[in-house]
Amino acid sequence: MKRILTSASIILVASIVLNAKVVLPPVIGDNMVLQQKTDAAIFGKAKPGKTVTVKTSWNKKKVSTTADSQTGKWLVRVHTPEAGGPYEITISDGEKLVLHDVLIGEVWFASGQSNMEMPMKGYGSQPAKDGIKYIVSAKASRPIRICNIKKQSSVTVMDSCEGSWGKNDPNTVANTSATAYFFADALQEALDIPVGIIVSSWGGSSIETWISREVFEKEYPKTDLGHLDGKRAVRRKHQDPCLLFNGQVAPLIPFTFKGMIWYQGEANRARPDQYVQLQRSYVKMMRSLFEVPEAPFYCVQIAPYPYDNGRKTHSGYFCEAQQKSVQGMDHAGYATTTDIGEYGTIHPCHKQEVGQRLAWLALRNDYGMTAIEACAPYYKIVQFHDGKAFVQMKVDGLGLSPMGADIPGFEIAGPDRKFVPAKARRDPKHGDVVEVWSESVSEPVAVRYCWHNWSVGGLYNNFGIPAGPFRTDDWPLNEADWK
Repeated sequence: MKRILTSASIILVASIVLNAKVVLPPVIGDNMVLQQKTDAAIFGKAKPGKTVTVKTSWNKKKVSTTADSQTGKWLVRVHTPEAGGPYEITISDGEKLVLHDVLIGEVWFASGQSNMEMPMKGYGSQPAKDGIKYIVSAKASRPIRICNIKKQSSVTVMDSCEGSWGKNDPNTVANTSATAYFFADALQEALDIPVGIIVSSWGGSSIETWISREVFEKEYPKTDLGHLDGKRAVRRKHQDPCLLFNGQVAPLIPFTFKGMIWYQGEANRARPDQYVQLQRSYVKMMRSLFEVPEAPFYCVQIAPYPYDNGRKTHSGYFCEAQQKSVQGMDHAGYATTTDIGEYGTIHPCHKQEVGQRLAWLALRNDYGMTAIEACAPYYKIVQFHDGKAFVQMKVDGLGLSPMGADIPGFEIAGPDRKFVPAKARRDPKHGDVVEVWSESVSEPVAVRYCWHNWSVGGLYNNFGIPAGPFRTDDWPLNEADWK
């Protein structure tokens, strides 16, 4: 009997949606958060040619438009005030639809593969550290709202998908991205205003699948897009180009958000030479399509993991590509993870550190919190003398840490280009310099840090932000080690 009632309920809901005069995307609905102090997009579908009017309770103003004569699509923009709420939005094409409990605040778009998808309740035998604490203490009254987009892969651009805004209650928190939630948690606590996160992710997905056909045709014309035209079968529904853009991004355009967080790369780690431009293309596309040209973008460097027994160097080159990508973009940065990998799982449990580091970047760069330094130290220049390497890092005025202790993760090489484990300590005279040496290398010419797939790092800035993998050489890839 229960199954019959459930099926009947589904049919009834589907019938209501099909017969509704105004149909809204999942990012427009009860409990949503709209970006503050902007002209936020409200959009959907109505009967072709009908006049659609939108009225907001915060200013009592009405905005009207006409639904497209062919598709029925319509779009208006409403000016939002400073953070606050709750408010109501009334949408009418002759029949009213009222959206309740709408908040105004900061909205961020979270995407990527399994480390972004990993929920607060964790995967099987792979927990999110302290997840249970945040699940049981979640209060619906706290102004964090979460819109989880359901998985949908498509060879054609979709104009609808499934999802809804949920309040900050235990069930919603348990089933949302831990990384995204910890980001929102840190942001909301610091800013003390409503925060909304839209999560659209898929484990194992490549960056190519999140990029539109138009971008590939314009910027990468040699890409095989035959699966989009039925010329070949889809090989992998979460990796072939454009499929997740079509299913999980296109239906959300042009919802207005503040910025983006991105945790993806494991699926692309063997192709770092392609990734720099691909990630730049992705960010450019998202900023353009969602009409937020200066939207901040913060990505996460992939965490250490023993791919190929851990001794090969795919991850070092890939993290270098991630860093190069964001350093070539405006309003962009990256969070480092050299200290929180787990040998036994590609999904490390320390998602709170990741989410917080992303939030600290946003707080520093986008919300004026200059009392902190959120950027990871990164390599600047190296000098060699007296059998040692002196690696100078770009770091804030408080310098590197730890002081007076050995720093793991370093290797050093001589003219033979063979790297060996090295000792390293912060130079006591210069807060931004690390001394690196090995008794077996009398004439050092290059240094690498956390360059292997499995490495344990220990170099930080004074706020506990770890340095990412880096190298002082520009030697080409070692093909024998790569394969």
